[in-house]
Amino acid sequence: MAVNRVPVLKRCRSLDLDPTFLGYDKKSNRTSARAGKKISEYGLQLREKQKAKFIYGVLEKPFRNYYEKADRMKGQTGENLMTMLESRLDSVVFRMGLARTRREARQVVGHKHFLVNGKPVQIPSYLVKAGDVIELKEKARSLQRYKDILEVTGGRLVPEWIDMDQEAMKGTVKYLPTREMIDVPVNEMLIVELYSK
Repeated sequence: MAVNRVPVLKRCRSLDLDPTFLGYDKKSNRTSARAGKKISEYGLQLREKQKAKFIYGVLEKPFRNYYEKADRMKGQTGENLMTMLESRLDSVVFRMGLARTRREARQVVGHKHFLVNGKPVQIPSYLVKAGDVIELKEKARSLQRYKDILEVTGGRLVPEWIDMDQEAMKGTVKYLPTREMIDVPVNEMLIVELYSK
């Protein structure tokens, strides 16, 4: 399994991205070495793709598969792609506030701490559907880790498409999000242009 070991702040700087979208509240005071330089059209498209891949923690091949699947679906390809990325299990766990960062969400899902509709799922890329119930396992609820996480993420807003019960550590996906509900700073049209060449 490929592991992303890129320093988060360094990568955020190079992609001109705010670390809060990944769950980090640190800031970098340095500026990118490429700041102020003109970027070609291809460079802009590539940067948007890298941004989306970095935010959601997806590697190149699975990302391409998401794009191809989104292209076959009805509606706009870019919006379909963003909805699919947002409905990954690790992303939903992060949005529910049961992980401080997206990387941590991926890790706790991999440790089999979550049930989807009563069944354990340990695949971070599992795509949730409308009506799915995601909850923390009974055994994991007593862990100090989750009490600490809820303390930190208690103030984070859970998106309108997830119905969250903080006490029971359980959430229901009411419906899949539309592009307007996803607050990720990615211009998906540039990704579509890049792949449709």
